Amino acid sequence: MKPTQQVPSLHLDLINDTQWSMEKQDPEKYSLLVFYRGYHCPVCKKQLESLKDHLQEFIDRGVNVIGISMDTEERAKKTGDEWAIESIPIGFELSEEKAREWGLYLSKGISDKEPDLFSEPAMFLIKKDGTLFFSSVQSMPFARPAFKDLLNAIDYVEKNDYPARGEA
Repeated sequence: MKPTQQVPSLHLDLINDTQWSMEKQDPEKYSLLVFYRGYHCPVCKKQLESLKDHLQEFIDRGVNVIGISMDTEERAKKTGDEWAIESIPIGFELSEEKAREWGLYLSKGISDKEPDLFSEPAMFLIKKDGTLFFSSVQSMPFARPAFKDLLNAIDYVEKNDYPARGEA
């Protein structure tokens, strides 16, 4: 997937027993999809709790936000119950096919705490028209982009009408 291209379709169930669809998103400016490894990942817990701490700042900038994993409904609902992320929509049961379509790295579980297969972290900032603006796709759970940096980048992009890069 390259910036300025239409992102793949995506439909997910949410832990609040509703559905989410990429095609039905109508953000003021952007949608931010935060793919996380799952309930087993303490780095993901910290990341999503940080996202919740910055959620209003994203909303104020016209950004819709969602956290997404390949976790089962049971594990995803435990995430929602046990992590301090109550205001973030959480999608679950991302299929292997969809994970690959979005270009995510997949890992096999190496302990009994991990699922047999899960995606590694990624972030996608998608423009209102459904085209990719920014992505960060990782093969490891470490060194994720900070949400404050992303907020500062959005401010710069909006102030300077900065185009998507990496499209060539």
